[in-house]
Amino acid sequence: MEPLELALIIGSNRDGRFGTVVADWLVAVIDERHDFHLDVVDLAAVDLPVRWTRDPLPHLEEYRARLARADAFVVLTPEYNHSYPAPLKQAIDLSQGQFARKPVAFVSYGGFSGGIRAVEHLRPVFAEVHAATIRESVSFHQAWERFDADGWPHDASVIDAAGVMLNDLAWWAATLRAGRHADSEVTSA
Repeated sequence: MEPLELALIIGSNRDGRFGTVVADWLVAVIDERHDFHLDVVDLAAVDLPVRWTRDPLPHLEEYRARLARADAFVVLTPEYNHSYPAPLKQAIDLSQGQFARKPVAFVSYGGFSGGIRAVEHLRPVFAEVHAATIRESVSFHQAWERFDADGWPHDASVIDAAGVMLNDLAWWAATLRAGRHADSEVTSA
């Protein structure tokens, strides 16, 4: 089977964010696999408009094209004020059907909750754009204390948790990709 197109969305755009440490680790874990082709969509580097627009802005169209190419998503989110960051909501809202019938997994980080509240707030948002969120996720409680100086987690069990999450994501991505292809064959006949 050809590799699945996986978009990793880094959901914070704050200066000095800890998310880049988590993202670098996650990219290394994903790169060890052969079932995914990875596209890192860093919201700090994507020039999305602050307001929703129907205008065909080139950078917005490129962002939507990257989402459209993806078979699956991993959303890396911090928890800010018991929820997810506003740029992540805007990135979801600016989509136009690109998340539909595709699976979404979550990796979160934060203080005591490890970003779990942000993930639980994101699940109904993704349901509204017709994405399928998977149960398995990875969270880092007190994230800044969980990584060594080289950016690797102190607790090796998170590598196993990431493997379980990615295996589940791969199954959903392959299954839903087959379903989307079968659906497009029926509608084009």
